[in-house]
Amino acid sequence: MPLHPVLEEVTRAIVRRSADSRAAYLDRIARAADQGPARAHLTCGNQAHAYAASGAAKDLLAEGRAPNLGIVTAYNDMLSAHQPFERFPSLIRDAAQKAGATAQVAGGVPAMCDGVTQGQTGMELSLFSRDVIALSAGVALSHNCFDAAVFLGVCDKIVPGLVIAAASFGHIPAVFLPAGPMTSGLPNDEKSKVRQKYATGEIGRDALMQAEMESYHGPGTCTFYGTANSNQMLMELMGLHLPGASFVTPNTALRDALTVAGAQRAIEITAQGNQYTPAGRVLDERAFANGIVGLMATGGSTNLVLHLPAMARAAGILLDIEDFARLSEVTPLMARVYPNGLADVNHFHAAGGLGYMIGELLAAGLLHPDTLTVAGEGLARYTREPKLVDGTLTWTEGAGESLNDKILRPAADPFQATGGLRALSGNLGRGIIKVSAVSPERHAIEAPARIFHDQEEVKAAFKRGEFTSDTIVVVRFQGPRANGMPELHALTPTLSVLQDRGLKVALVTDGRMSGASGKVPAAIHVTPEAVDGGPLARLRDGDLIRLDAPAGRLDVLTEGALDRTPVTPDLSANETGLGRELFAAFRAHAKSATEGAGIVV
Repeated sequence: MPLHPVLEEVTRAIVRRSADSRAAYLDRIARAADQGPARAHLTCGNQAHAYAASGAAKDLLAEGRAPNLGIVTAYNDMLSAHQPFERFPSLIRDAAQKAGATAQVAGGVPAMCDGVTQGQTGMELSLFSRDVIALSAGVALSHNCFDAAVFLGVCDKIVPGLVIAAASFGHIPAVFLPAGPMTSGLPNDEKSKVRQKYATGEIGRDALMQAEMESYHGPGTCTFYGTANSNQMLMELMGLHLPGASFVTPNTALRDALTVAGAQRAIEITAQGNQYTPAGRVLDERAFANGIVGLMATGGSTNLVLHLPAMARAAGILLDIEDFARLSEVTPLMARVYPNGLADVNHFHAAGGLGYMIGELLAAGLLHPDTLTVAGEGLARYTREPKLVDGTLTWTEGAGESLNDKILRPAADPFQATGGLRALSGNLGRGIIKVSAVSPERHAIEAPARIFHDQEEVKAAFKRGEFTSDTIVVVRFQGPRANGMPELHALTPTLSVLQDRGLKVALVTDGRMSGASGKVPAAIHVTPEAVDGGPLARLRDGDLIRLDAPAGRLDVLTEGALDRTPVTPDLSANETGLGRELFAAFRAHAKSATEGAGIVV
C-alpha cells in the first residue's frame, strides 16, 4: 500500500526541518560506535570497580568478549505499574547467563505517580521529573560498560525520560521492557460517577475511598487509556518494544517470557553480533511520525504532545504541534477506551489490540512500514501476537478482524474519520485540544471568562455556587516557568458537574490536563505562557472568549483586552516546599510547551 500523501508530506517536513540537527546527531553516535565495545577502553582499575560485586559473572565480564547489558530500572513498590519490575533484573541476568552474556543493574531512576500527586503540591515537580529521569539514566550509563541498555519503565514521565536517555546514548541498542496493566477492577466510568457525587456532596469520603481502591487494586498500570498506556502504545509503534508486549498483565507466564525474550534480543542486536541495531537509528523521523499516528488512532494522552517533541530533540529531530494536527486530520479514531469510551486497556487488548490496529493502519498507508525496530526490519512483524505454546514463546498471526467493534474498529469504518487532537491558534496564543471524548455540540464554545490563578480557587468558587451561567474557566500561571506545569485533572469532576447541569463550560490554561481527562473541552498548553507576559495574563473576568476546535481557533473577542498591562502575580508560594526549591533552575530555564517544556533537550 502506498503511503498516505499527508503522512509522506509531514514526514518530509520533519526531515527538512531537522536536517542539520539530525545530521549532527547521527555523526555523534557514529563516532561513539566506531570506538568499539566500551569496556575495551577502560583501565584494569576501572573494570575491577565495575565487576567487583558481580559474583560468578566476574570472569566473563573481565574477559570483555561477551555482551554486557545495562539495566536501568524505575522500580519502586509504591507505584503499582513499577512494582512488578522488582523481579525483572533476576530474569534478565538469568537470560543473559544462558546466552553466554552478562547483565548488571546500571542504575535506578525516580518514578513519581501522578495519581498520588494529582491536585497536590508534588504535581509541580511531575513534568520536570522527566528531565531528572533522563539525567539519572544518563548517569547510570555513563560508566560506559554496556553493549546495550534495557529500560524498565512504564508511566507518565518515566518512559519519555528514558527515551531521551536512550537517544543520548544512541550508539548502543535500547530495548524497553514493560510490566503491563493491572487486571480490570471497578469500571472507570463508575469510578468517575462516584467522584462527581463526592464533588457535589452526595456521598462521603468513605464511599469515595472504597471506589478508588476497587479501581486501583493491584500491580500494573491503571487500566484507563491515560499517559502510561499511551506510552506503551508509542513504544510498540516506534519499535522499542517486542511485538505485542505492551498490554500483557504482570506476574504471568507470558509476561515473564516476554521479559526473557527482550533480554535475549538486546544481546542479539549489540555491535558484537550480526544484527547491530543502535537506538539512534530506531528513533528516526519515520518512527516519530508513526508514534503520532498511533496517538491519534487510539485517542491517546495530550501529555505526549509535550513529551514527543522533547524525545525527538534528543535524537536531533524537531517536531511541531502542526505535525500532530495534520496527522490527526487524516488518522481515523479506531479505539474507544476510557475516557474516550467505556472499555479499559485489557478489553482493548482482548479485542485485537495494537496488532490489529497496526495491521489496519499499514494497510491504509498511514504508517511507515519500513522502520527499523528492535525486533528487526519492518513494522509488519508488529501485527503478530505473542503466545506461549507448550511453554515456548512464539509469535502467531494476530487478529485479522476486531473481536469487539464497540471497542476497536477497522480503519475504513472508524469511530471518527479523524483523530482526537486539534491544534489551536489565535490572539490568545497556540495550544491544543483533545476532542475524542467531547460531544460534537461542545467542540465550539463562546462564553464570558472567569479568571483564576489556582485550581483550588476554581473548586472554592464552585462550592460557593458561583457558576450559574455558561463560562470559560481560565486557569493561568500554570506553565512550566510559573510552577512546573502541573496537571489540572483535579478540576475534571467539578467542570463535569457544571456541564451535566446544562451549562456550556470549557477550560483554557497554560497548564496541562491528564490523559485521563474526558468530556469537558479544554484548551491546554497555551503559549506564550502567562508568566512570560502571554495574552492569558491580560484577560479579566467577563472577557468574551471563543474556543472553536473545528476551526482551530482560540480568541478573546472583547475589544481592547489585549491592550492591557499583563498581570504579574506573586508566585513565591510556588518556590518552596516538598522539594520545589530544588527545581528553581528548571523553572527558570524551561522551554515553551510547543518545544516540549524541556530542560535537558
